[in-house]
Amino acid sequence: MTDTDDSLRARWRETLTRARGGAPGPDPAPYADNLLARWAEPQRRYHTTAHLAAVLGHIDTLAGHATDPDAVRLAAWFHDAVYRPDRSENEERSAALAERALPEAGVPDDVTAEVARLVRLTVTHDPADGDADGEVLCDADLAILAAPPGPYAAYAAQVREEYGFVPDEAFREGRATVLRQLLGLPRLFRTPYGAEHWESRARRNLLTESELLGH
Repeated sequence: MTDTDDSLRARWRETLTRARGGAPGPDPAPYADNLLARWAEPQRRYHTTAHLAAVLGHIDTLAGHATDPDAVRLAAWFHDAVYRPDRSENEERSAALAERALPEAGVPDDVTAEVARLVRLTVTHDPADGDADGEVLCDADLAILAAPPGPYAAYAAQVREEYGFVPDEAFREGRATVLRQLLGLPRLFRTPYGAEHWESRARRNLLTESELLGH
């Protein structure tokens, strides 16, 4: 068990306890163990417990913008809980997992529904105007795009490793399409903090990666 895992277990317990609204419920530990095992699966290189911890940290930074910060935190735990690089329904399966696990863990139905909605939103990272919780989760998930050049290059390399089964040219084409879609968005980040602190650097990183791919 790593220090990161210990910290994440403590965070899970605190978040789940608050999300229950003071109601009793089962021991949070087995749920944390199940989720952490999922985040540590061998096919993952970027979508790991380190990514989960980073997203939770970014949510802390943005929490003042959220309507229900703990629903957003729970959504972070589930948003890549099901992750197979060769499958397209990861977000839907992750949301369905939240819909099964959270009621059993004592979370009210309305909070569970919000968590599942937020997880499904990570298919597009395109929250509606005024969707504060969606803006916080999507910004936190995309914050890696604004990393300094070294960590950004490491992220890009880890994504390539996750798609190691895809031939080089096909990967370059697919990745270039993703980068064009991101660069075509009017805004990558929707929260005031993200817009001020992350937008310009993220766009520089995306342009640099696109140039390196030859697209």
